[in-house]
Amino acid sequence: MSSSLAQGILVTIIGEAVLQDRLIHLLTKLDVSGYTISAAQGAGSHGRRMGDIAGYNTNIQVKVIVTSEISDQVLQALKPLQANHALIAFRQTVEGLFD
Repeated sequence: MSSSLAQGILVTIIGEAVLQDRLIHLLTKLDVSGYTISAAQGAGSHGRRMGDIAGYNTNIQVKVIVTSEISDQVLQALKPLQANHALIAFRQTVEGLFD
């Protein structure tokens, strides 16, 4: 890859739509400069999430590109939410055109 590309950690969070405000608050508190939120559909250990009715049985996907240290903080902060909500999160090292 070209050395002119920026490097970062992509954190992807997939969880219940009711968590959206809490996730935005968490990212803001950690000074994350931007995020992308989209609707998500699928199936997993928590059953099917097809988004049939807005706000009910629906998932969102949140993506952020951050430093390794911030990704650690995000993932740690998400752990308590798993007790009461369907939520998964993972991270990947990425290169691209971003700041």
